[in-house]
Amino acid sequence: MQQRYVGASGLQVSRLALGTMTWGKDTDEHEARDQLTAFVEAGGTTIDTAAGYTDGRSEELIGSLLGDVVRRDEVVLATKAGIWRRGGERVTDTSRGALLRGLDTSLTRLGTDHVDLWQVHIWSDSVPLEETLGALDHAISSGRASYVGISNYNGWQTARAVTLQEGGAGRARITSTQVEYSLVNRRIEREVLPAAEALGLGVFPWSPLGRGVLTGKYRTGTPSDSRAASPVFSGFVEAYLDDQSRGIVEAVARAADGLGWTPLEVALAWVRDSPGVTAPVIGARTAAQLKVALRAEEKTLPAEIRGALDDVSGGAV
Repeated sequence: MQQRYVGASGLQVSRLALGTMTWGKDTDEHEARDQLTAFVEAGGTTIDTAAGYTDGRSEELIGSLLGDVVRRDEVVLATKAGIWRRGGERVTDTSRGALLRGLDTSLTRLGTDHVDLWQVHIWSDSVPLEETLGALDHAISSGRASYVGISNYNGWQTARAVTLQEGGAGRARITSTQVEYSLVNRRIEREVLPAAEALGLGVFPWSPLGRGVLTGKYRTGTPSDSRAASPVFSGFVEAYLDDQSRGIVEAVARAADGLGWTPLEVALAWVRDSPGVTAPVIGARTAAQLKVALRAEEKTLPAEIRGALDDVSGGAV
């Protein structure tokens, strides 16, 4: 698998990242092992997780597999802090204390003394940004993180955070941002992608398959084992089951038919090779699903197909 530098930094990552949001819940330890094995065998190096994923079980599973399936120094380990589940409720806390406690907990779960990329998971109006960014400084200076980034920041928030970090001695440079991006959601093209390019940030798109919609599995209904059929995730998927998204999905399906590819491969290749993108984060419930996604590594969209998809998805910008 090809490697890419993250923005203007010296950090190198595989151009597809392994997402682990479902590990420890929908993805059990056996499937997680099989997924990591398949990913590493395909040349993947970048593993993305978060303290808030499945109440920490995602990080714990990764920690149990490092040193067994793959050596710690052979992967780029990225995690996030700022969102947790407490008593069944989602809690956002980007205070310096909460973030650093979260990082220490993540390191324990992962069984390592440092992560390669540590990211603030979400913006919060409740905590001064300078305090939040101070946690990034301490993570770098203490050796608990090699690089730091942000996640789910809009354009002006991204610019503000990076500008503050560049304005003082001893401040940790922000290396990357992780944001949603797909053919059915191109909104980051308005402000976030231009800001990232101007500021030298790498971009890690999450949900590059439009929350599963771009695989085409919802074209004729809702599969019983899909996220849209789940009480927990149905609202998450339904946002992209509107008429505009259906039109985009049909265009992707037609392109796939013409190329002899799957819709998944078309949608993933489009995001992966979009200007400014470093590495889409791909997640799967099973190793079989992941292996299908990894086949996109060998494929590049013809320019005329990319142009047609750009046109039909223009309303998603």
